[in-house]
Amino acid sequence: MPKERKAETVADALEKWRAAERAAAVARRGRLAAEAAARAAEEAAAAAVATSDAARASASAAAAAEASATKTAESARFAAKAAQVELADASAAADLADADEATSKARYQEVMDRAVQREQAG
Repeated sequence: MPKERKAETVADALEKWRAAERAAAVARRGRLAAEAAARAAEEAAAAAVATSDAARASASAAAAAEASATKTAESARFAAKAAQVELADASAAADLADADEATSKARYQEVMDRAVQREQAG
């Protein structure tokens, strides 16, 4: 037999909604930061590849620069992949936070509607 939930107050529902809103905002900021990091890492990877290509066309003194640029390009690719994973995590967290915020908002509205109905009936 399911246990009945304790009646939630309007203040409790509002506080849960506000907490969910704050969590959603933090998650969105995290997603934006991750997106910026992913874009920067992708640009760095492209620049490093271009540097690698230019170094390859250079004279013998460019051999060391080519190796360095290749290492930089690989590092930048790794950073881009890591940033993309971070972006995916941040996006998932933001989606969950948005869903939680929407649920909390709906619950608050239900509680508020019941409170208004009680006020009008009483």
